[in-house]
Amino acid sequence: MTDEILKSYEVLKKGGIIVYPTDTVWGIGCDATDFKAVNKIYEIKKRNTQKNFIVLIDNKEKLTKYVEKIPPFAWDLIDNWNKPLTIVYPGAKNVAKNIIADDGSIAIRVIRDEFCRQLINMLDKPLVSTSANISGENVPVVFRDIPESILLKADYVVNLNREKMIQAKPSTIIKFNETGEFYVIRE
Repeated sequence: MTDEILKSYEVLKKGGIIVYPTDTVWGIGCDATDFKAVNKIYEIKKRNTQKNFIVLIDNKEKLTKYVEKIPPFAWDLIDNWNKPLTIVYPGAKNVAKNIIADDGSIAIRVIRDEFCRQLINMLDKPLVSTSANISGENVPVVFRDIPESILLKADYVVNLNREKMIQAKPSTIIKFNETGEFYVIRE
């Protein structure tokens, strides 16, 4: 795994795109602070730029680097949710402008997957995470289901867990507003 982390890190720090396993589905990712790299992912996925991506961080303490104000209840959710959880926070900061929603919010998941945690820690920046499919098409359950067009356009494809069946279920998404109220967007 260490070798795959190092190879991925080298690609990401140069503005490259990787295809990689996460705690939910195979993803396409880049440095979430790199505007050009984020645009490349929109192009690869053929995705409308009005639909923003999820950002991964390696530990909850880093939230304050990317969100103006964390609602107090968000900390409890992060600590106690038993499945992958993405939270949409108001007041995004320190990320590429094209990763921030029109309302100024950002979707962030504190990742539990060890490969992702170590890679993000080494990069010391958040990582874009979006499913490795063309927008609107089925999410690949196994590596071999990832469209060849995506694999060919990526700068690096991580060589881990390629035969492993994953639970092809995206994370739960909860959105907070400025007053600290929240609602579920996706279960």
